[in-house]
Amino acid sequence: MKKLFALVLAVSGSAASAQTPTTNPMPDGSRDMYAGLGVVSGPRYEGADSSRTAALPVLQIQWSNGIFVSGMSAGMHLSASPLVEYGPLLALHPRRTESGTGGRLDGVEGSAKPFLPSSVRTYESDNPLAGMDEIRMRPEAGAFFNYYLAPEWRLTSSLLAGAGNDRNGVRAALGIQRLAMALAPHHSVSLSAGLGFANRAYQQSYFGVSPAQALASGNRVYRPDGGLKDVYVGARWNWALSPSWMLTSSAHLSRLAGDARHSPLVERSTNLTVSTAIAYRF
Repeated sequence: MKKLFALVLAVSGSAASAQTPTTNPMPDGSRDMYAGLGVVSGPRYEGADSSRTAALPVLQIQWSNGIFVSGMSAGMHLSASPLVEYGPLLALHPRRTESGTGGRLDGVEGSAKPFLPSSVRTYESDNPLAGMDEIRMRPEAGAFFNYYLAPEWRLTSSLLAGAGNDRNGVRAALGIQRLAMALAPHHSVSLSAGLGFANRAYQQSYFGVSPAQALASGNRVYRPDGGLKDVYVGARWNWALSPSWMLTSSAHLSRLAGDARHSPLVERSTNLTVSTAIAYRF
């Protein structure tokens, strides 16, 4: 079974689960690498009503021994079966500031509000994050498991732990992908859909409001439970400009669900992220 090595944009954001490229059979000691730069536009944070535009680096590398780097995640393919992919997975969960999500590979940060001690901090009704604690960038560790229903269709899953300031946030994703469909010479489209889950600690970090945070921000106290966090659909269009150059564009539509959707920090439960970039194959 021939599997296509899918290019993945290095989108960093808690709404997007870590993505694993398909297995790419290649001669021992070799590697396949894409690198480039583009632009991404999406919500300031999960559930924000306003958006931001940032520079978007593109990076994907896969070595013949199964190790890969894909955006903000890295892992290793351990399976020798053409129907199954699995292995360890590492990722970086981006930080979240009062101005929104930060910590992109080379992102353009929004202007931050001046710091005030919590005892005299005021909040603005148009920014639910004003007065909320900054959530630091955290490394996550876990695993992925993918199963091929057909050469072009695969079920995907991943589990990652370590998000949040207390490092006890756990998130999981289940999805299905339709790998590259040829629309015309040099043009292909891939489709995806899935569900995101999170434990109580993750939900509290990103959607909860503690009593102290309520005093500082003006938001009501909120203690969400774990469970279904969001649902999403996505599409990616790749245009091979030459054997070495590619234009890759994507759209990702997600909708918060469960307790995350009802958080006082959420202004809009449905968010759209779009991106485009040009990449060079080394």
